[in-house]
Parts: sequence; C-alpha cells; structure tokens
Amino acid sequence: MPLLRISTNQALDENARARVLSESSRTVAGMLGKLEQYVMVELNAGLSMSFAGSTDPLAYLELKSIGLPEDRSTEFSATLSRTMGELLEVPQARIYIEFSDAARHLWGWNGATF
Repeated sequence: MPLLRISTNQALDENARARVLSESSRTVAGMLGKLEQYVMVELNAGLSMSFAGSTDPLAYLELKSIGLPEDRSTEFSATLSRTMGELLEVPQARIYIEFSDAARHLWGWNGATF
C-alpha cells in the first residue's frame, strides 16, 4: 500500500541505488507499521533539478499510503529527512516531502482495491 517516490539530482551507482531502495523500504514499513511486502519504493536519481536557485544536492519525496496519519507527518518528515540525508548525502534543508492519504477505493492491487 505505501509508495515512497524519491527524486534527486544526486547520481548514484548501482550499489548506492540498491541501498537506498532497501533501506527506504524498511524505513517506510517501520514508520507506518505496515508489512514490507506491501511497500513500493521508486527511485529517480541523477535528475536535472534545482531548489532555491541552486543545483546543489537536493531531494523531493512523495509518501502515499492508505490511512496515513496526518498527526504523525512531522515525525515522518524527521525520519525520512534523516534517512535521505544519510543515504543521498543531501542536507535536510534541501529535502521537500509531500504526504498523501489514499482512499481505499482509489488504491488498486491484485485486480481489486483495498
């Protein structure tokens, strides 16, 4: 159910990509209390991006999940910023995160919806 989409201008080799994907998946599952088997992570690295008029290292994340608790978004932001800061070597002040709560009937899987 959860989807974490990561976009960054940082170029990553295959080992770094694999590490970002696996650690991000575990982090999201732990944060949301969901089984990792349902977590999807999309990584788009080496993109042409700027933030505050600069192309210094940056990242944009989207976290979407059914039942995403709005009252925990500050906690999730801290966790994801810290994790991405370490994995991508991006300062936390150069990371934007968008949170979305998906309606069950608008999230499909395995030929049905949740």
